[in-house]
Amino acid sequence: MALAFIPLYLKFLGVESYGLLGFFATLQAMFALLDMGLSSTLTREMARLSILPDKQQEMRNLVRSLELVYWGVALVIGVIITAAAPLLANHWIKAGNLSPQVIERTVLVMGFAAALQWPSSLYNGGLMGLQRQVLLNSINIGTSTFRNAGAALVLWLVSPTIAAFLIWQAVASALTTGILAYNLWRSLPAGHAPPTFQKKLLASLWKFAAGMTSISVLAVILTQIDKVVLSRMLSLELFGYYTLASTVALSLTRLFTPVFFSIYPRFTQLATAGDEQGLRVLYHKSCQFISVLVLPAAVVIAFFSSDVLLLWTRNPLLAERTHLQASILILGTALNGMMNPPYALQLAYGWTKLNILSNAAAVVFLVPVIILLSMNYGALGAASAWLLLNVGYVVFMPPIMHHRLLRGEMWPWYLQDIAVPLLAGATVAGLARWLLPEIASTSVMTIRLVVVSALTLGVTVVSVPTMRSRIFRQRQLASA
Repeated sequence: MALAFIPLYLKFLGVESYGLLGFFATLQAMFALLDMGLSSTLTREMARLSILPDKQQEMRNLVRSLELVYWGVALVIGVIITAAAPLLANHWIKAGNLSPQVIERTVLVMGFAAALQWPSSLYNGGLMGLQRQVLLNSINIGTSTFRNAGAALVLWLVSPTIAAFLIWQAVASALTTGILAYNLWRSLPAGHAPPTFQKKLLASLWKFAAGMTSISVLAVILTQIDKVVLSRMLSLELFGYYTLASTVALSLTRLFTPVFFSIYPRFTQLATAGDEQGLRVLYHKSCQFISVLVLPAAVVIAFFSSDVLLLWTRNPLLAERTHLQASILILGTALNGMMNPPYALQLAYGWTKLNILSNAAAVVFLVPVIILLSMNYGALGAASAWLLLNVGYVVFMPPIMHHRLLRGEMWPWYLQDIAVPLLAGATVAGLARWLLPEIASTSVMTIRLVVVSALTLGVTVVSVPTMRSRIFRQRQLASA
């Protein structure tokens, strides 16, 4: 829904105001530091406690304890953004056609929207830990439709301004958070007493939560430093182009993030039960499934980014100024997606140290590179730094992880789960890009993208062992 309505937002708001939305997204990501790892901790604890006897009341008390903490943090976020609005509007954001007064009012509304949205991550984490993904997906479908379609109607019928857009986002955030909270409490098992705040429950989780906090801090630095630097260096218009390219790249997360939140609680249950063989099977299935979901889309968009952006936005200027950034960013995001099952495996065992150390090393060595590339090459430099970061993750982290967890599975992960499907998909998409001529007709361009995407997906599917065996079994059943 968000991707479908972006062309309308650009039409009503313009690329400069859309740059403010990119700044808002960066603010939200930076305030993720205040999560302190609690949403991921709740996911793990709900999954772990759900297979242990007589833990119903503890589950309810834990949710109430974390809920009170989260709403307190939401209040802090709203106050900080509101207080910082004059400073950000007058001394940080480089305004073009928008006046500092308009930007200041917009940042004030951002504070309310961010505060109301903040607690939803906790309720998401609880529902995922209870493995209520179908319910959660239904809620997300409804609230996303309300949020995005409603925003388009507000811009069309009420006021085509960034302030009106963000006010609607605040309304949608309040509704989403309320619905998620209601459904989490409804999904919890019944207890023998009303849920209460218990400090000792929070104290028992401090080690894992502290590890998750460290991971979150370092991850925010690594994923947002490019946007922080560019928001200071570039005009809102140029930052808007980079925001659009980042949106294209981050669209991949809509494919692999649901898989992560589906496998993470199941990994936790298998690890708690000591079922290593079951964990091995599910680990490779999930890695190969993410490869089939992510890699075909990534390589097609990377090779045909100009066509995709032109068909999506119907704006040749936007496509021209954004496609190279989008191609580089989406390859980095694809590699990041490949690391989700290994990350879920580490969290299932409560092992956060590897991720902390790898991110810390990346901050020390790569942040200066990110700043340098951004300052010298602008948006393309920042995009290249994101790709370099994720190449480093894929090269260095799995050997260390598999030395401790699921020993002997490193090379199957590299070869069967990653390299073969990546090579298969990239070969098809690359040959299509090289052999097929440039096309001006949008209808022919659309047909070409559909055909290339289907071929790339098909070749990737048959290159993966799990999918091949599934297809073979289906053919055997059909012939029988």
